[in-house]
Amino acid sequence: MSKAEKIPREYITTKAETRPENNAREAWRVFGIMSEFVEATDRLSVVRPAVTIFGSARIARDSPYYVLTETIAKQLSDSGFAVISGGGPGVMEAANKGAFAGKSLSVGLNIQLPHEQTSNPYQDVSQTFRHFFTRKYMFVKLASAYVVMPGGFGTLDELLEALTLIQTKKSPRIPLILVGSEFWSGLIVWLKTRLVVDGMIDATDLDLLQIIDSPEQIVATIFDHYQMRGFSRLPEEHELLLNL
Repeated sequence: MSKAEKIPREYITTKAETRPENNAREAWRVFGIMSEFVEATDRLSVVRPAVTIFGSARIARDSPYYVLTETIAKQLSDSGFAVISGGGPGVMEAANKGAFAGKSLSVGLNIQLPHEQTSNPYQDVSQTFRHFFTRKYMFVKLASAYVVMPGGFGTLDELLEALTLIQTKKSPRIPLILVGSEFWSGLIVWLKTRLVVDGMIDATDLDLLQIIDSPEQIVATIFDHYQMRGFSRLPEEHELLLNL
């Protein structure tokens, strides 16, 4: 029996999948992705310096995490940082609301989803994306620091993406702050007792993360990081982000 005969029929590409009209649709989709990058880069070029805040869309407005996020965002905004969120409800809304009440820009990077994502009204600059990877690129490109509130799969995805890029030196090392000691402590223990012990990461990789619950300390930590060098991107950092 030949190799082709061993492959189940459902795994074999059909002629319909390689028809010219399907190839054309794929090509136009690439152009759509390119235009999304170009439009977002142009519109968001004025957003500097900025702090990206990640967190759950499902946190209610009366949640302590919502109130804390709003306070953090307001203090960051009053300190001169634009605040970037995913533009939706929950923590994202709290981040935009706090920044909107402050002195600096409130930025929402919205995503088209079949459920959950509705744009919140507290955005000075709003940009909507069709593709997660385009949106995630802009989160990274614009951030001078990350503040990560409690959240679910989406928040964990964003956190681990940021960690991986910094760990592998594909993006500059910037403050990555987890807020909510009780929420995140179990993850830190697991990282230490499983990933470090099993040799999946180096013990020093944990230094990329900080857990801070105080809004004032969060702002101070970000300023301390940039005290000696300023917020402007160094040439080598700019080059890194061009090659993400």
